[in-house]
Amino acid sequence: MRRRGKSKQADRGRQKPKPKGCTTPNLSVAGLQEQVAALTQELKEAREQQTATSEVLSTISSSAGELQPVFQTMLAKAIELCDASFGAMWLVDGDGYRTAALHGDLPEAYIEQWRSGTLHHPKAVIPMVRAIRSRKPVHVPDMLKDEAYQSRAPLAVSVVEIAGIRTLLTVPLLKEDEAIGVVTIYRREVRPFTNKQIELVQNFASQAVIAIDNARLLNELRESLQQQTATADVLKVISSSPGQLEPVFRAMLEKAVRICGAKFGQLFLSEGDGYRAVAMHDVPRAFAEKRRQNPFLCPSAGSPLGRVTRTKQVAHVVDLMADQEYESDRGLRELVELGGARTTVAVPMLNDNELVGAISIYQKEVRPFTHKQIELLKNFAAQAVIAIENTRLLNELQESLQQQTATADVLKVISRSTFDLKSVLSTLVESAARLCEADIGNIARPNEGGAFQVEANYGQSGALWDELARLKLKAGKGSVIGRTALNRATVHILDAQTDTDYELHEAQKLGGYHTMLGVPLLREGKLVGVFGLARRTVRPFTEKQIELVTTFADQAVIAIENARLFDEVQARTRELAASLEDLRTTQDRLVQTQKLALLGQLTAGIAHEIKNPLNFVNNFSGISAELIGELQDTLKGMPLDDKARTEINELTDTLKSNFDKVVHHGRRADAIVKNMLQHSREGSGEHRVIDINALVEESLNLAWHGARAETQGFEVKLKQSFDPSAGGADVFPQDIRRALLNLIANGFYAATRRRAETNGADYEPTLAASTKNLGDRVEVRIRDNGTGMTPNVKEKMFEPFFTTKPTGEGTGLGLSISHDIIVKQHAGSIEVDTTPGEFTEIRIVLPRTPAFV
Repeated sequence: MRRRGKSKQADRGRQKPKPKGCTTPNLSVAGLQEQVAALTQELKEAREQQTATSEVLSTISSSAGELQPVFQTMLAKAIELCDASFGAMWLVDGDGYRTAALHGDLPEAYIEQWRSGTLHHPKAVIPMVRAIRSRKPVHVPDMLKDEAYQSRAPLAVSVVEIAGIRTLLTVPLLKEDEAIGVVTIYRREVRPFTNKQIELVQNFASQAVIAIDNARLLNELRESLQQQTATADVLKVISSSPGQLEPVFRAMLEKAVRICGAKFGQLFLSEGDGYRAVAMHDVPRAFAEKRRQNPFLCPSAGSPLGRVTRTKQVAHVVDLMADQEYESDRGLRELVELGGARTTVAVPMLNDNELVGAISIYQKEVRPFTHKQIELLKNFAAQAVIAIENTRLLNELQESLQQQTATADVLKVISRSTFDLKSVLSTLVESAARLCEADIGNIARPNEGGAFQVEANYGQSGALWDELARLKLKAGKGSVIGRTALNRATVHILDAQTDTDYELHEAQKLGGYHTMLGVPLLREGKLVGVFGLARRTVRPFTEKQIELVTTFADQAVIAIENARLFDEVQARTRELAASLEDLRTTQDRLVQTQKLALLGQLTAGIAHEIKNPLNFVNNFSGISAELIGELQDTLKGMPLDDKARTEINELTDTLKSNFDKVVHHGRRADAIVKNMLQHSREGSGEHRVIDINALVEESLNLAWHGARAETQGFEVKLKQSFDPSAGGADVFPQDIRRALLNLIANGFYAATRRRAETNGADYEPTLAASTKNLGDRVEVRIRDNGTGMTPNVKEKMFEPFFTTKPTGEGTGLGLSISHDIIVKQHAGSIEVDTTPGEFTEIRIVLPRTPAFV
């Protein structure tokens, strides 16, 4: 009943808000009608403004860069919606203002004065200028009272006395806080514009800026498209003419001359101290013939090409006949007299700031090239450099293709013959000798004594082989192998027969070699061999050939290292096999240890069973001893002869002594049972009633701090939701704590593992613990948002020795022990709810009264 009452009060407090404008609940009908009419008028004006804005935007989108229809539509809508007589728009042009559009009922004289395109230079007091400078709207309610008219500024006088204007509003066109023009509307009567009308004109001004910017971008886009099309055509020629520069240069010059509006052009490549003309387009016949006769140019320092050479910058000469070098430079005079050139621009072709050529285009009249045209020509120059570089790379590619094929063959041999080092080294020597046009090749490696032994050779006769084996070469200047080993660097001997330091004259005669090359095989700075090549003619190896041999030497080092690592792996494998056997033995011991632990639990159960009968024995033995004492006291008053009394006393004393011994040994047995229980429970002690909330909270804190101490970077958020009425339960606190610690630790592990798998992205590891009063039972829930479990894992999770943790991180006994403590020891229940990859929730239910005695 109370809740329903509160709900009604809450409903009263949540009354619907009053409509906007309803200031009093007792407004009259007439008042309401006035408000409706006002709101209707506002809605109408808003719709008209939205319609006008939509029409202007539609005009902008359909004008395709044409501004005049946009301006006319905008002015028409502004005049109509603001109830003005007419309007005008001006754009800033240098230090003046040019008429961009007029609309409305203007006098003919005024239209003539303000016709489109007219440039005005009004005084600073004019409202239009004030709006431009202040970047804010200027509203003049009455021009007769404005300072512009009062100062008799011509334009203000014309506005008032010719056009009959009294009220005007001028709004600046702002682009990034810069005024680029104004839009102005006028009235012939004194009637100020409202704030809404001013805002509307400001909105139109913003749309005008958008239209202007769109038109600029569209025009730039058209120019850029034309340039990009030409660039694409050139790139097509480059891609379709691999290794051929002449068609690329011709296409490039044709596009450059046409798009830049030039009459003809030339392309030069650097050659020594000058240039060579390699392409021409639309060059006048007489000048072209002269250039063909002498394609090489050595221009003067002051000529356009000379300036390009000196500065590596663009040289732009507006009038060649007026250039200071004209009279002294014959090349310039020929260009003017035979080619008819007057204006020229020369652009350098640079590759990593190195001048590789230049492009020049010419006009036959004095007409400077624009900045965009020069930029386009620079772009063509860059493409020419790309084409030259592509051709060079293609030629190098063709040269290296054979080398790469051979290298691939060598790598195949290395991958297939990891354990056959001799086969790999022989393939390397043969491939290097063949590709480098060598007649003899070998790879020598040092033995334990430091002498080099040939392990692979190519083209080497048996006699030369024997001679080299006999010499037992070591580091020194007398041989190419020794010299390479001594310097640990590449050695190139032009002619071994004339080399003053070379000492293997007999070997040289046997092999007939002259030019020799030695490349060291180095692994982490340590010399592991020498790669040698020789030619029977005096012909030095090229730099590319030396680089190739160096590559083969690196591969030889890899092959040698692979063989060494294989031997080490073999030895390591044997060690691991022995370690595996030790590990299996250790595992057997661990299993046995866990079995002993389970035996301890069995012992605890047996001890529990022994304790009750043992208590009976101890109790009844004590009582029997007391009864014998009472019997002796009773017999003292009875008439018995001495012999019978003596026998009875002896018997009762014996019985009493026996019962005392039974009690003594029973107590000893009881102590043993207690010790067995204490040992098997690891200090669980006696059962007692304990507050469940406190026990769960303590276990949660112990587990959390323990995990933080053991696991670096451990971060799991704890949530607690304890039922205040959970109360207590009669349990073995240490055992229940142990079970809870195992379950919480597994939750921490699952959450931490998921955090590692997700790299912490948008995931917060969390473990929640809650309790609930179930009457004669109490519930504890442990929930983590970790990795969850599959049905198969869930089914086996409480089996002894079953674990999903990596080797060494779990024994598979924690959950099994927890299950036994809760279910077997305390007659409780444990249930698991889980979803793989999302959560695991364990529900524990414990009885409040003891069920274990």
